[in-house]
Amino acid sequence: MEETKAMTSEYRLSQWAEIMRRRAESGLSIVKYCEREGMPANRYHYWQRRLRAVAAKELLPMESEKSPVPAGWTQVSITENEGTANSRVTIEIGKCRVAVENTTDMELLTKVCKALTVIC
Repeated sequence: MEETKAMTSEYRLSQWAEIMRRRAESGLSIVKYCEREGMPANRYHYWQRRLRAVAAKELLPMESEKSPVPAGWTQVSITENEGTANSRVTIEIGKCRVAVENTTDMELLTKVCKALTVIC
């Protein structure tokens, strides 16, 4: 039963993604497109929110797997220390710069990055 619900939901989402793709290609506003297709604009907005929520759920794990560094930060440089297995990454946003080594505690780095996001 749960599998059927998931398949139904996935089908509906794909149908609405297709409708939104066609609307974007039409060049019409959402209101004008919905009028032309005979559907309420609030239904379009509802499915748009649903699709965005699903996309955000799928992207969130991918982002967290990549790095504990918040979105918008950029890796500036990677340097290998000669004769050791350590490497250093320098992360910079605004006037804030953080140097991180492979031995850095990731929980601490996450907290520092979140704090710097607010400050910088």
